[in-house]
Amino acid sequence: MTDTPAFQRIVLKLSGEALSGPNGFGIDTEQGAYIARKVRRIVELGVQVAIVIGGGNLWRGAKGAERGMDQATADHMGMIATVMNGLALQDALQHENVTTRVQTAVQMNAVAEPYIRLRAIRHLEKGRVVVITGGTGNPYFTTDTAAALRGMEINADIVIKATKVNGVYTADPKKDPAATRYARLTYDQVLTGRLNVMDMTAFALCQEHNLPIMVVNFWNNDDLYRAVLGDESVGTIIRSSFD
Repeated sequence: MTDTPAFQRIVLKLSGEALSGPNGFGIDTEQGAYIARKVRRIVELGVQVAIVIGGGNLWRGAKGAERGMDQATADHMGMIATVMNGLALQDALQHENVTTRVQTAVQMNAVAEPYIRLRAIRHLEKGRVVVITGGTGNPYFTTDTAAALRGMEINADIVIKATKVNGVYTADPKKDPAATRYARLTYDQVLTGRLNVMDMTAFALCQEHNLPIMVVNFWNNDDLYRAVLGDESVGTIIRSSFD
């Protein structure tokens, strides 16, 4: 019996560190292969997958600004780093026989397509994974915000934020053994409880446009797969209300 996904089209938000090796820096091909295998399983369910990836494993604009670099320059360097990660991820996915396209908000026509909303949707409809890089194309915005924005533009059913924690907790589970995981939260509950879900600009966009968010441990066994099936025993789903 084939598993039935709960979502038809998703945006998967990956940090740049997801591609890094044991030292937390650079691009590790084994990590790329691991990510690609996880994504392939989702694609095999018939889910349309767009991936927004960060660049923190190569460069963080905020750190450059802290050291006196112009913020816009530092952020543009970060956008370029996301394109490098996107190309590495495309290579890993292609090795898993997953047809992939890289699009970028910062035009680099020799290595990636420009981000064009309707073209991205067309790729998804053809079963291709679209890796969306370059952030929003503007400085001062995080890749969380890019994930929310692209999710709305391509009419995604949900933004899945891949983390190392299996959801949102009442407190930091590493510091408080009594902390419990929320299976469901409303946007208002997140704001009232001052819970850390994602960048507040990104969160506000999702709230305003009723785009659900899911926080899931990407690295834990089959958690991502089960979350896409709608299994609420993993991760935390956040939306305006629950009937």
